[in-house]
Amino acid sequence: MSEVDEAKVNFRSGILRYERTKNIFSMKKLILFFIISGSLAAQDKPAYKIYTKEGKLTDFTAMMKQASKAEIIFFGELHDNAIAHWLELQVMKDLYAQRGTVTLGMEMFESDNQLVLDEYLNGVIDEKLLLNEAKVWDNYKNDYKPLVEFAKENKLRAVATNVPRRYANLVYKKGIEALNLLSVEAKSTIAPLPITIDLTLPGYKSMIDQMGGHGSAGSAENMARSQAVKDATMAHFILANKIFPFLHVNGSYHSQNFEGIVWYLKQADAKLVISTLQVVEQKNIDALETEHKGLADFIICVPSDMTKTY
Repeated sequence: MSEVDEAKVNFRSGILRYERTKNIFSMKKLILFFIISGSLAAQDKPAYKIYTKEGKLTDFTAMMKQASKAEIIFFGELHDNAIAHWLELQVMKDLYAQRGTVTLGMEMFESDNQLVLDEYLNGVIDEKLLLNEAKVWDNYKNDYKPLVEFAKENKLRAVATNVPRRYANLVYKKGIEALNLLSVEAKSTIAPLPITIDLTLPGYKSMIDQMGGHGSAGSAENMARSQAVKDATMAHFILANKIFPFLHVNGSYHSQNFEGIVWYLKQADAKLVISTLQVVEQKNIDALETEHKGLADFIICVPSDMTKTY
């Protein structure tokens, strides 16, 4: 074999070795890609997913695009859910950014504590006095303080909407008629009397059915009536402070299925534009379970093993 022929053979051998090496390297890259992709997929554990009331997957941006057009936005929370509390703060911030203002209403503050809440927001009293005098919930510092502080920092209105608990308890123990015995001053902290209560509404009816024969005769109905008084009172103070957009934070029971507070608002003014958001928990959040469809305009689905705040 001539030197030229030998050089050609060596060149072709080199090309073949290069091609084999390149193919092996490409295959390794491909295998590595699948390994990494699989690993990332296994690690992808979202803290929440958002669905429309029909169960169609959506996202926070789309939810807020629609919700920000409403006059009143309800955030139906699970009181001990960490993601719920973080998200309601994000909703408040987003509404403020989009609309330039937002009024905060809270089930967690009773109407007879409005003066104390106002004094704190206006810098008249410090947080210690707020905590001592406003009957704040035990989880206030972890869960609701961020909302109040955002309102304070941005000079926003915050409304204590809930009925004083002693009056809800009065209805439970003695019936709705017991409210007629209150003083004029006391009556100013609840919805105007007489309060219309429809115990055939699914939410109240379900509460009565669940209580069944527990307690004294009529106690199930009175429990539902006490919840209705809360709903009516929260609706009343929302309407009394109509600085829109109005974000109301409450337990999911009070606004789910467009009942509770929402029902009372619509009875007062059917033209109100209302958007409802609600948090639910599921073991698997990749699809919205049938029982959760229709609960609200947007359903925020959180893993059931999410960290609890208390």
